[in-house]
Amino acid sequence: MSFAAHIISAYPDMFPGPLGESLHGRALADGLWRIETHDLRNFGAGKHKNIDDTPAGGGPGMVLRADVAAAALDSVTTGHDDLPVILPSPRGVPFGQTLAHEWAQGDGLIFLCNRFEGVDERFIAARQPLEVSLGDYVLAGGELAAMVMLEATLRLVPGVMGKLESGTDESFSPANDGLLEYPQFTRPQSFEGRDIPDLVTSGDHEKLAAWRRAQAETLTQSRRPDLWADFVKRKK
Repeated sequence: MSFAAHIISAYPDMFPGPLGESLHGRALADGLWRIETHDLRNFGAGKHKNIDDTPAGGGPGMVLRADVAAAALDSVTTGHDDLPVILPSPRGVPFGQTLAHEWAQGDGLIFLCNRFEGVDERFIAARQPLEVSLGDYVLAGGELAAMVMLEATLRLVPGVMGKLESGTDESFSPANDGLLEYPQFTRPQSFEGRDIPDLVTSGDHEKLAAWRRAQAETLTQSRRPDLWADFVKRKK
């Protein structure tokens, strides 16, 4: 059974977008994963199929209606109630590689893509989606956030990258202790006076592994002191 991505959005034509290209696109064509879009406007209220309204108590912008969001989600979860429901939101838990690994081991995901000023809080209380944030910034909607989370997750689904080893030593990988990835090199041997370090092409795999590990630790300590602090804490 292939990994299923369900997207609930007011702009379903945005998908698959970049996910239809390169490795993800080939995996989609090969049936390693599939995507189904669900138009929020099909569940709109009244003859004009309204999906939003003004904020209760006043304020700028518009709010996605709870009844519309619930009807759309319920139509998808029927028969798929085992899939995690994700609500991209700047106030959600931070998205990271650990979560991507967890999701990739499942059968799929359901994304409800927010718009406007967000969704009525009563929908969140009633359906309890997992709110997930890409970072400390705000997007116009949840579609791009869903694409990013899906790309990070799908590349870890068996067969999508070809060799799963491709993801073992990269940045944030559990196999790499959550450190940043070591420097990579390829041809030509010399570029603008800079040569590939001799050790990298020496054939001494033991010394190369030690060098890569030292580089990963140095990069993490200098660029991401937060990750380095977590690493040191885990090693105590």
